[in-house]
Amino acid sequence: MRRPSLHRAARARSLRDVLSPRGALALQRADDALPFALRAALVTALAALPAFLTGRPGDAVFAVLGSFTTTFGRLMPHTRRTRVLAGVAVAMTLCVAAGSALGARLRPQDGGAGALLVVAATALVAGTAKLGCDRARLRGLGAVMLLFGFAVAAQAAPTPAEVLPRTLLAAGGAATAWLAALAGRLTHPEGPRRHAVALALHEVAALLDAEAAGAPRTAARHRATTAVLDAYRALEPERRRTRAGARRTPGVRETAVTRRTHGPTPSVRAAAHAAFARTASVHAAPAASVRPRRAPGRPVRAGTRRPPASPEHAERMADLCWSVLVGAGRRRPPYGDPAALADVLRAHARAFVRRRPGDGPELPPAAAVNRPHGARPPAPALLVPALRTVLGTGLAGAVALGLGLGHGYWAALSAAAVLHSVDVRTATRRAVQRTLGTAAGLVLAVAVLGLRPGPLALAGTVVALELLLEYAVARNYGLGVVFLTPLALLLTELAAPAEPAGALVLDRAVGSLLGVLLALLCALAVVHDRAAVRARRALAACVLASAQAREALAAGRAGAAPEVLQARLAAAVVELREAEDAAAGELWPAGTDPADLARAERRAYRLLGLLAAAGREGARTAPGTGPGPVPLPWSPPSLSPSARSRP
Repeated sequence: MRRPSLHRAARARSLRDVLSPRGALALQRADDALPFALRAALVTALAALPAFLTGRPGDAVFAVLGSFTTTFGRLMPHTRRTRVLAGVAVAMTLCVAAGSALGARLRPQDGGAGALLVVAATALVAGTAKLGCDRARLRGLGAVMLLFGFAVAAQAAPTPAEVLPRTLLAAGGAATAWLAALAGRLTHPEGPRRHAVALALHEVAALLDAEAAGAPRTAARHRATTAVLDAYRALEPERRRTRAGARRTPGVRETAVTRRTHGPTPSVRAAAHAAFARTASVHAAPAASVRPRRAPGRPVRAGTRRPPASPEHAERMADLCWSVLVGAGRRRPPYGDPAALADVLRAHARAFVRRRPGDGPELPPAAAVNRPHGARPPAPALLVPALRTVLGTGLAGAVALGLGLGHGYWAALSAAAVLHSVDVRTATRRAVQRTLGTAAGLVLAVAVLGLRPGPLALAGTVVALELLLEYAVARNYGLGVVFLTPLALLLTELAAPAEPAGALVLDRAVGSLLGVLLALLCALAVVHDRAAVRARRALAACVLASAQAREALAAGRAGAAPEVLQARLAAAVVELREAEDAAAGELWPAGTDPADLARAERRAYRLLGLLAAAGREGARTAPGTGPGPVPLPWSPPSLSPSARSRP
């Protein structure tokens, strides 16, 4: 009779852990938040300008809805972001067109069956947007912005003659956002690469801090591994262009195909061996020994200035991060004082953010690095979160319609925002962030609406709120909701200026609270085993990758294909941690022993260190006697006199 009570106690403990809002108020690092926010505000202003010039300020709302396309894909490389934003622009235009056409046909503001059909259509749009954003790995506001465009267009009382003009305005705003992304690709092509490498430097420095303090480093190591792999993916387009240029001029440099099939040529291999011999002693020396002396209060500057965020320098930083990361899993890591090296990495991360990557202390070079580029994590389960979004959004909209709320779609938007998450635990955090952010945002909205601004002042305030929203949401979703709430209210006021401000604020408060509560109930009601299956598959994949790495090490083949082995093992261990976290955030038991997951993770990181060591051992072989190292993509830095004299 004790087993059921223990089972109930375990379920209660699991429910308590899942509903814990820990981490809801934590701030994330976002070094590129301000430039991105400025670009988003500029896009909003440019999109709304034609409506004001033609004397129709109410139509600016639909151009602003289309300009929300710019909020997607902030951390993506330019090439992929341009493609993704093209699809988002089409989707946003279709949402506004469908909402306007449906609103003109069904007249949901009159109530009745037409309003109920619009609620059902809103739920379907929310689920479709959630599914598409998950497949494209779009986080942040994501599907909520698409749903917002559909709902506002449907509730804005359009007539059949207004459907096409509003659609064209939304298309113009979306096209402006896409052109701004294209301009960013042309003016600052190194932006995503620079910020991805800077984030990797920060995360590896945090791992070194945890190691120096003797603190648990499981979470820090996972974040560092994810950041370094993301940095390599950001560098992949530039590397492909370099390989294409090498294939076009095979006589100038060694091609990637030659290096993969036959190994480096003798001249390249000899140069790599000489570079490794010059830098091996520095790589094994403590980081503090290679830091140049400086006067107190004066910044440290490198001896050689490099072009801002050049691909070679970015690759060198990523290679160093990878060598430090895999070295942290070994008993004798190939670096000295971890705290001193962490300070050096942070200094270079700040230089990358300031677009002066040549500044900073001298770095110990990562010799003969086998880059784990090309790894892609598997796609997570997608259907159940989309189903939750459909149910939660439809239920919130229907209840708000039954209660007679003036803007019932705000309840549906709040439910979709809470359910735009990975699992129940993140939905709980979103609920806390949404509630606190909405409360603070309503106070700000009351202050703005109390001044009774005119249409031009309203438009300027919308642009300013868009800037603050994009700057804040990158650090914390709840902080972004503080500015999203008055932004939504001001857009409604701009579209329908005769509506009382007090009714707007009251509808927003009641609708948001209703949507948050119903979304949490829906998240708890739809229990599934997808996360548990994902955790078991991730454990099996990590065990298999570890076994392949051990076989390669035992057979002496670790230096033959280090990129493949390290990429597969690194991707498997990252997926293992993410799958375990997702399973822990659901009510369905994972069915795996946490000790097995921890052992598999430790084993994988230890094998990554051994593979890196095998790559360095392969670099010491004589030319022509075995697989050589990957050629170094940089010239060894000039050492300080103290470092040069070190034995």
